[in-house]
Amino acid sequence: MTALRGFARKAMGGALLAAGAVTAYGLSRPAVRHALREDLDTARRRDPAARNDLVIAISYPGLHAIWAHRGIHRLWRLPEGRGQIPARLLSQAVRTLTGVEIHPGATIGRRFFIDHANGVVIGETAEIGDDVMLYHQVTLGGRSMKQEKRHPTVEDGVVIGSGAKVIGPVVLGRESAVGANAVVVKDVPAEATAVGVPAKVKFPQARPVDEEGRPTPDGLLTDPALWI
Repeated sequence: MTALRGFARKAMGGALLAAGAVTAYGLSRPAVRHALREDLDTARRRDPAARNDLVIAISYPGLHAIWAHRGIHRLWRLPEGRGQIPARLLSQAVRTLTGVEIHPGATIGRRFFIDHANGVVIGETAEIGDDVMLYHQVTLGGRSMKQEKRHPTVEDGVVIGSGAKVIGPVVLGRESAVGANAVVVKDVPAEATAVGVPAKVKFPQARPVDEEGRPTPDGLLTDPALWI
């Protein structure tokens, strides 16, 4: 038992050293630093409780899951599938640590944010655009047993409320929104809001944007009851 504990301590120490080395290498690259800055700014813009970059960086599991996925996704895409087994193992470790399960094959754009990150599941063939926001307990799932496009496509600027399930190769159009606990099984048009079980498009929702064309927080939270 003592030997086992010693081995576990050494393994943990080695893992921490490796993680530190990878982090240091990543932060030495301008593109990585730019992406990190974007993510921290996105957290501040999306979450009124986010006020300090250091606190955000060390205590937001949604960001940790996203940061880990970027490296795991590159591993998954190595030629001849040689990185797929380690990518799957790493993704499950990240799931255990963060409560967020993102399949290594999922494609995710810039400035993606998961608020209250817990219980989120994103399937293998899911495609997520830029400036997308998810709340907790969201599932982007599939309804086919075939190896095909079977998970949702979430276009730029979409917001998905807590507990919502988006199932199958449906498309959530640009700047659309899905209310809390909705079950979406059909496409949602751009700039529309879908609520209910099964989800129905209730009203178009054109939302204001900032000087760079991104949705503003005021536009995203038109009715907070839909999201949290």
